[in-house]
Amino acid sequence: MKLGVVSLGCDKATVDSERLVGELVGHGARVVPELATADVVLVNTCGFIDAAKRESVEAMLEAARLKRDGHVKAVVAVGCLVQRYQQQLRDEMPEVDLFLGFSDLHKLAPELAARGLIADPLAHHPGVRQYLGDGPHVRYLKISEGCDHGCAFCAIPLMRGRHRSEPLARLVREAQQLEAQGAKEINLVAQDLGHYGRDLGREGPKLPDLLEALLRETAVPWYRLLYVYSAGLTEQVVALLARERRLVPYLDIPIQHAADGMLARMRRPERRDTIRARIRGLREAMPDLAIRTTTIVGFPGETDEDFRVLCDFAAEVQFERLGVFTYSEQEGTRAAGYPDDVPDDVKRARQDELMELQRAITEERLGRFVGRATDVLVDQVTDPDADGTTHVGRVPWQADDVDGVTFVARGGWARPGDFVRVRLEGNADYDFRAVALDDAARR
Repeated sequence: MKLGVVSLGCDKATVDSERLVGELVGHGARVVPELATADVVLVNTCGFIDAAKRESVEAMLEAARLKRDGHVKAVVAVGCLVQRYQQQLRDEMPEVDLFLGFSDLHKLAPELAARGLIADPLAHHPGVRQYLGDGPHVRYLKISEGCDHGCAFCAIPLMRGRHRSEPLARLVREAQQLEAQGAKEINLVAQDLGHYGRDLGREGPKLPDLLEALLRETAVPWYRLLYVYSAGLTEQVVALLARERRLVPYLDIPIQHAADGMLARMRRPERRDTIRARIRGLREAMPDLAIRTTTIVGFPGETDEDFRVLCDFAAEVQFERLGVFTYSEQEGTRAAGYPDDVPDDVKRARQDELMELQRAITEERLGRFVGRATDVLVDQVTDPDADGTTHVGRVPWQADDVDGVTFVARGGWARPGDFVRVRLEGNADYDFRAVALDDAARR
């Protein structure tokens, strides 16, 4: 069976897609890059915000068109949008053959076998995650599912359920598999990494135990922590981050706002003073730490004064990165019952203003690294430009896909997935320019 894959949404959904495709490959499927040549098209949908919902529906309709006009024999839809609106989608999109929510994914192989698309419903070999991108040196490891926080704006608990931690041993095995496939950087992801193990009992493993096991049982050079609430950054976690060079000095800590009234209305667990104190403590323990955060503007009830508090806080705390989203109502959430009283043009204007403020902050914050020697993980090789750039990659303070990049001159024979020792020569906006210190790449 030839399998085409469309994976939409966040990095956590990417992990779901890779695990699911790995299972189908275990049944003899072969992934093909061109959807039109596939026997089955698998669409992993996203239902987080309205734009993602539209993109998911369009992807399903395009796959259905390929089935109608060409080689495709079946279209399968899974993921968050299906979990929330499965019956509605079935009623409105009969051209999609199979909709499977999270609790029904185990039925995928038998359903395809029943349709004659898989010759044998028994797996030929155990499923191993299949990389779906272009550079297997950067991978993601989802350590838990679901969320217990109950933020007013978020539909994740409605789609993914309550928090459940993956068994530690299983995560270590998966990390070892990713390493064997060439991973040089593994990004740990969850709705909140800090909640890992809270459902495994008092004596069960927690986040520090998982980090120590990954460091002990693999040789992956870089581990990066994404999506961790500040309350989960215990003294033990911070001590590990400060001590272990393979845990890169980078954290993604979502705050969503800084005005206490907004934080309370959003049902967020922290307030401005606690966030400020936590950031100060992290930077004292790790002076080179880069912190990324996300915020929402235009949440119901947000006043001009609330927005000014958020901007002032961003200017004061000076996150290295800050993403800005405009609020969009999500059916079934607590906030859906609030009047959406901030006009769209005001939301966009606030987003633009905060992003422009952050652009200058990021440039200033990253400027402190200029002149340093550091490692760059190469993501791509380029034709030399006027400045002599031969490679594009990232330093430890830049996460894959969401941050800037580092342009490296005289990178020698380095290939994607290699490390190059460089000196940072300058920065502009979100990017660095660097020159390799020698022509030998470290693999």
